[in-house]
Amino acid sequence: MISKKKFISAILAISIVAALAVGGTLAYLTSTTSPITNTFTVGNVKITMDEAKVNDAGEPVDANGDVVALANAPRVTANTYKLMPGHTYTKDPTIKVDATSEDCWLFVKITDEITAIEGATTVANQLTAKNWTAVKGQDGVYAYANKVSANASVPVFGTFTIANNADVSGYAGKTITLVACAVQADGFATAAAAAEHAVFG
Repeated sequence: MISKKKFISAILAISIVAALAVGGTLAYLTSTTSPITNTFTVGNVKITMDEAKVNDAGEPVDANGDVVALANAPRVTANTYKLMPGHTYTKDPTIKVDATSEDCWLFVKITDEITAIEGATTVANQLTAKNWTAVKGQDGVYAYANKVSANASVPVFGTFTIANNADVSGYAGKTITLVACAVQADGFATAAAAAEHAVFG
């Protein structure tokens, strides 16, 4: 015969085993969220620069070399001029901001090898007239005053004149060279703040 003490111990053991068996089948309440996925694209700043095709007298011409209105001349990246005292030449370099570009600040670096013989219409005074300002500490570098957006078209200058009394004999092979640069506007309140990040070449 089982003693009362053994009987109680057996009941307790059975109860513990039963509790463990039942506990093993219980599931905790849980909840899972849908994932959050962050996909990144990359911004870009993109510009081009060109000017009207001209003949050696600085007159706008079409692809056949016929003189046309400035608006009808094809756009090119190089022209050749025949220097003559007192003559005015069309040279209208224009920077175009790509349709996919971010807002940006524009800069241009100009190497002008004919400044000594320029007349009243100089490259420098036209830059000023078109809202370009010389960047301090960067020779020949100018900043456009306004932030520009996609599809913007910004003229640098439009013409230059040779002085009436200029001796042009030593200027064969001399050039006016321009390189443009754009720096993202985001992070820079002014062109001056972005200027140190302008890279030419």
